[in-house]
Amino acid sequence: MRPGSRRGFKFNGSLCWGQRNGLDHIPGKEEQRAMNTNSLWSTHEKSENQHRREICTAGKWMYDRGFIVACEGNISVRLDEDRILTTPTCMNKGMLEPQDLVVTNLEGRQLAGERKFSSEIAMHLLFYHMRPDVNAICHAHPPTTTGFAAAGRSLNQALLPEVIIGLGQIPLVRYATPGTPELSAAIEPFVPHYDALLLANHGAVTCGPDLLTAFFRMETIEHFAKIVLAAELAGGPVLLSSREVAKLMAARTRYFVTPPPGGGAELPETSDTGESSSSHVSLTRNELDALIDEAVRKDRARR
Repeated sequence: MRPGSRRGFKFNGSLCWGQRNGLDHIPGKEEQRAMNTNSLWSTHEKSENQHRREICTAGKWMYDRGFIVACEGNISVRLDEDRILTTPTCMNKGMLEPQDLVVTNLEGRQLAGERKFSSEIAMHLLFYHMRPDVNAICHAHPPTTTGFAAAGRSLNQALLPEVIIGLGQIPLVRYATPGTPELSAAIEPFVPHYDALLLANHGAVTCGPDLLTAFFRMETIEHFAKIVLAAELAGGPVLLSSREVAKLMAARTRYFVTPPPGGGAELPETSDTGESSSSHVSLTRNELDALIDEAVRKDRARR
């Protein structure tokens, strides 16, 4: 099969069909808009110049899609074990040139670049410290997604198979002032367990093994937010059952989706789980086993 063929693509965990790690920059306005799926290089096999061009392309995509305006948002990639390449502050991320980008170390000290890095670099560094599998991060303010975040709502409903397989659910992180240690403290409990987060009254952040995946996850949650809103306007969403969700989660390996390493992600809300926190009961494994054994005994006794 020839490279770039749309047949035989693997599901890369970013809710799209595509070959692994493909975000090649091709000069030209129209070509920049198109996603090139012919790249087979992994993140660490790309040169710094390639990463610079790709960040500029991803910034343009986010700006063109309305995920950011003015000087909002930021993007970063892991260059190696010690260095991060990131977008500068006070610049439109859709109008960047490769030389505008900044290199820092994992402690947030600037190593290269004439411009200053974003005050939100600490949020990026937290992901890189806690998630060795993460090599790229996108932070943006997609309007529908941010609307849910501003309303204090997570995107946690079991509605779309693709979202359940690729992301599980997208939880809401409590509000903290952007660019402060409080924001890092707020998101820290979520970082090991989720690849996409809503930031209350702020926006969203996504991560991935490569920049294309991180970008696609941002695109996916905005698409999902629009569908949730449309379903509510159309009369109310009809959620999938726990059984259907379990089948979708079991299918992750078939679609080459690798879940976050933390293993503590909550499943999305289903048609047979209540919305009220008062209806949720926490059980230990031993307590759950005991309840199951008791139910089995009672069933046998009735027979």
